[in-house]
Amino acid sequence: MQFDTYKTLSFARRGRILEITMNRPSTLNAVDEVMHEELARVFTDASNDPDSDIVVLSGAGRAFSSGGDVAFFQKMIDEPASFEKTAREAKQIVFALLDCEKPVIAKVNGHATGLGATIALFCDIVFAADHAKISDPHVSVGLVAGDGGAVIWPQLIGYARAKEYLMTGKPMTALDAASMGLINHAVPLAELDAQVAQFADTLAGGAIKAIKWTKMSVNIGLKQLASSIMDASLAYEAMSNITVDHQEAVNAFREKRKPVFSGR
Repeated sequence: MQFDTYKTLSFARRGRILEITMNRPSTLNAVDEVMHEELARVFTDASNDPDSDIVVLSGAGRAFSSGGDVAFFQKMIDEPASFEKTAREAKQIVFALLDCEKPVIAKVNGHATGLGATIALFCDIVFAADHAKISDPHVSVGLVAGDGGAVIWPQLIGYARAKEYLMTGKPMTALDAASMGLINHAVPLAELDAQVAQFADTLAGGAIKAIKWTKMSVNIGLKQLASSIMDASLAYEAMSNITVDHQEAVNAFREKRKPVFSGR
């Protein structure tokens, strides 16, 4: 991998394990335009990397990822045509995770919000610090949950629960997420690194081709679902991008107040 082509992601190797870190800690790893572009290609690059068999994804600092950057939101409001590129990259992120032959372990060291939650949940195994909260609050900023949440949440916790969380945007604790089956494990933060490392080592010491191809077999159904859902959900998100309510939510975030939605 050409690590020096990435600006918002950092990399480390531990044997045949490739560690990828979203590295904008001052913004709680909010996804700006540059990070969005890089996330759209990094899992393809990781899949093609000849020097690794396992991938671990985490966030620098206190959060896994706080979701979309507010300046990125405003740009897409001001330039609606730019959402075409964003939508294309959103599909690339999801399908690259599903197509990556290597097991991808999410190490959710802090809150995973919006796109951050989507990325974590499309990983193959999710370990989260037990203090972390997981949420997809697209609706809270006047947007449709179009970047993958509508695909993955129902498969993990069922349609009734998924609709409750996606239509309200409310967060759940990692402990609740583990008990529902949204994630695999919620562990104390002090134990997170060691438990993820131990699990990654177990996979790396296994019959890696059998493990990779088992992942690919399981993901066939998810790829079919993503293919049938994401174009429509991203089109709905593009429509919501130009609503009055979305601009109101962005304004309210900047002004540190609650948004007042009008349904327009």
